[in-house]
Amino acid sequence: MTDNCKVYIRARISRAKFRQILRLFALDLTASQIAKIVRLNRNTVNRYLTLVRSLTANFCELASPFSGKVECDESYFGARHKKGKRGRGAENKHIVFGIYKRNGKVYTEIVKNVQAQTLQAIIKGKVSLDSTVYTDGFRSYDSIVHLGYQKHFRIYHQESYGKGDVHINGIEGFWGYAKVRLAKFRGLSKNTFYLHLKECEFRFNYRNDELYEILLKITKQIIFC
Repeated sequence: MTDNCKVYIRARISRAKFRQILRLFALDLTASQIAKIVRLNRNTVNRYLTLVRSLTANFCELASPFSGKVECDESYFGARHKKGKRGRGAENKHIVFGIYKRNGKVYTEIVKNVQAQTLQAIIKGKVSLDSTVYTDGFRSYDSIVHLGYQKHFRIYHQESYGKGDVHINGIEGFWGYAKVRLAKFRGLSKNTFYLHLKECEFRFNYRNDELYEILLKITKQIIFC
């Protein structure tokens, strides 16, 4: 989806009703709560929320390259009750790679594995070469310098975690925020996890802004017919 495309919706609701849904979504109400307030069927509300999340995800994907002090890390999302390995290599989990600009925004991407080729390709595409990159001691980050990143600092949790300027507290803080927020959905399918993850990213990045006004701009390409 590009900025130039238009999303057509055959709908019986008015533009004013859609804006009411959008305002309640900005307040982080659930589909059931919104449906009750706007007096619409929950499935109808969910259809619009899915569209809004899709447009928001597209907006997040277009983020400019990160620069300055940048933290990179990967995390695993999934139900706690599932048996299997823990940590890296965990089974039945969504693997998410994240990039965080200190005192700025975060970018997330679902990955199939945590191999060096996979993670470094994202770093190269999203982080400018003059950045200072902070990662943990995972082997997949070993060759970042060879990509052209001359300022790469490693954090070995058992030795120097959280000391001075060398830490990845920012991205780990986002992981905590996202996992707490996603837990309220009581499990997300592979088809919906991406949209909810990017919603977490969006809400985190613009937590100090007026979300409704930003959402109005993001969804302006919607045309009712």
